[in-house]
Amino acid sequence: MRVLCVGGGPAGLYVALLLKMADARHEITVVERNLPYDTFGWGVVFSDQTLGNLAAADPGTHADILAAFCHWDAVDVHFKGRTITSGGHGFCGIGRKRLLNILQARCEALGVRLVFETEVDDPAAYGAQDLIVASDGINSALRTRRAAVFGPQIEARRCRYIWLGTQRIFDAFTFAFEPTPWGWFQAHAYRFDGETSTFIVETPEEVWRAAGLDRMPADEGIAFCERLFARYLGGHRLLTNARHLRGSAWINFQRVTNRTWLDLSGPAPIVLVGDAAHTAHFSIGSGTKLALEDAIALAGAVSAGGDLKAALAAYEAERSLEVLKIQNAARNSTEWFEHVDRYAGFDAEQFAYSLLTRSQRISHENLRRRDPGFVAGVETWFAAKNALPATPVPPMFAPFTLRGVTLPNRVVVSPMAQYSCADGTVDDFTLVHLGSRAHGGAGLVFTEMTAVAADARITPGCAGMYAPQHRDAWRRVVDYVHARTPAKIALQLGHAGPKGSTQRGWDDADAPLPEGNWPLLAPSALRYGPCNALPRAMTADDMERVKAEFVRAARWGAECGFDWLELHGAHGYLLSAFICPLTNRRDDAYGGSIANRCRYPLEILHAVRAAWPAERPLSVRISAHDWAPGGNTPDDAVVVARLLKEAGADLIDVSSGQTTRDAAPVYGRMYQTPFADRIRNEVGIATMAVGAIFEPDHVNAIVMAGRADLCALGRAHLADPYWTLHAAAELGYRDLPWPRQYLAGKAQLERHRARAAAADERPEAGG
Repeated sequence: MRVLCVGGGPAGLYVALLLKMADARHEITVVERNLPYDTFGWGVVFSDQTLGNLAAADPGTHADILAAFCHWDAVDVHFKGRTITSGGHGFCGIGRKRLLNILQARCEALGVRLVFETEVDDPAAYGAQDLIVASDGINSALRTRRAAVFGPQIEARRCRYIWLGTQRIFDAFTFAFEPTPWGWFQAHAYRFDGETSTFIVETPEEVWRAAGLDRMPADEGIAFCERLFARYLGGHRLLTNARHLRGSAWINFQRVTNRTWLDLSGPAPIVLVGDAAHTAHFSIGSGTKLALEDAIALAGAVSAGGDLKAALAAYEAERSLEVLKIQNAARNSTEWFEHVDRYAGFDAEQFAYSLLTRSQRISHENLRRRDPGFVAGVETWFAAKNALPATPVPPMFAPFTLRGVTLPNRVVVSPMAQYSCADGTVDDFTLVHLGSRAHGGAGLVFTEMTAVAADARITPGCAGMYAPQHRDAWRRVVDYVHARTPAKIALQLGHAGPKGSTQRGWDDADAPLPEGNWPLLAPSALRYGPCNALPRAMTADDMERVKAEFVRAARWGAECGFDWLELHGAHGYLLSAFICPLTNRRDDAYGGSIANRCRYPLEILHAVRAAWPAERPLSVRISAHDWAPGGNTPDDAVVVARLLKEAGADLIDVSSGQTTRDAAPVYGRMYQTPFADRIRNEVGIATMAVGAIFEPDHVNAIVMAGRADLCALGRAHLADPYWTLHAAAELGYRDLPWPRQYLAGKAQLERHRARAAAADERPEAGG
């Protein structure tokens, strides 16, 4: 096989040597535009896991790389004059030039042809090829020429950074944060050989400009950084390389994605690897890792034999999923560093924890395995901040107080439609359903969305609070929860709007009823879907009537003794339909700008707040992202949250989507938590995170990192009403109260957990 690798960075070189190792008959050429050792950057970082992947792929190259590595396992976070250290992270650093030197020497020893200082304008100049590997980096010329096929998307991120070096040797991966009159600057520093460290300085574009760095010559900008970070440099200078200074010394990170990594239209297939295919922000140290793992996967697929095009498709299928995970984590990490000011009010303990878990790939228990002392320290700090004895307590079991209500812990049973009512009246099913979950240990249990009128229901089976018998039935549920459990109970009120008069969730969800449909109201006469009924645009009289219905329902909820009230302003129901620009096309004072679109929901919030007892909390659930072109974005959600806070909301319950059938969410673990994080820490209001939160680890990490104050779990509580009690047993936390009737089960569960933990720690028998 004849293979041309266009680009002699780590990806191209590693593909070449692995293919040559697999079959010495391959004729492989690597063409690089630069000199052999002319490269951007100073050092690169690998995790221990990445090193393991390299060892499996090519022990010889791995041995050479390992001999040149500097290894450390600690992270130092310098913030507000304090240093917080966490260990057990397992990093390895190597100079980028040294890495390329190793890969080049290995290629030459195997018989790969290396060509330098040459641009590949036309791959055909190198003769007929069986495969062309586009490994020419973030500015890939091959990808650009075939953009119609690859469909590249290049996004310039918010921060400017400069990649420098220093002879100051750092013993830990060092993050240093410094405030200035213009905003925050941060440094990422780590050693990569016996005498040199990488030192990257980063700051948001607007801070960079306000500080005048856009107008400074490169040497003055570097001197600025030396003065700003002098306390960490210990008298050492910051160094640069000449090639870096030929362009702008400060650059924006470019996030690269492609519609496809394959071009099969020409005489030889072209495949993208490394930065030509994707990039991940340097803050998670994954650029070179991804490039080398691309090479391993590509060489493995091609060397397996069979049809080449099928092998390339298999490579893309395997790698694209892993890259998507890494890029999602990198996006979270990037946004954290782009918005350090959000977290500037944190104490150093929480700031460091938030930094370490910023990508959502490192969980609370994973961090405990790395450094038990660090986690015990932050748990002790968090417990003391929340009026508990200063001893380690999992954050999810810390109390939370809002207005005059204190929840015993941070776990919430999310509102979940059960479609099991008759004419809006809850019965024994709801008593058992909510009662069992209150027994299950959660601090707060929510009702399903409860309609404020008969025509406000989603389905005929939905709960209501619009008739006296509803009030009486709900009082029975509330009284049971208060008398028999330590949990608090919340009433969620809503109006289905354009999504009403549909079938139960287990039938044809969101589809109209076969018969007996009722008229619908909406901000505009727009169907939720092509088969849904056409709603009537609300008049002023309609608005007054519905507002009065919300007020009546809130008053009755207070009479029932509910501890907490929530307005449902998400998921395309009536209040959400006003907020969303895709469903609100009004041309009066209630349409147009975001302030106008929020006007009616705010009027209802004002009226309900006045009717609801002052000592009890009132929250609002919103869709923080419509996930559809032209819809609300997370930027808009911040504006909405500010308006709600000003109108009297105590907490924002942060969900997303379901406002339009065109929504295309990007799902994943805790995928909506970044929206809750942003609202909490930019708007300054308590938030509840919801969405793919299903493990104790998720709750502990979210709460400890200050991303949200509460975590709502829905499906997890459908599967296990006693989720919180089981989580406490899993974590070895014995202070969560169980129902007295179930204490024998608690003891048995704890014994089983202890035996399992001991078995995990017992060494296997040898022989």
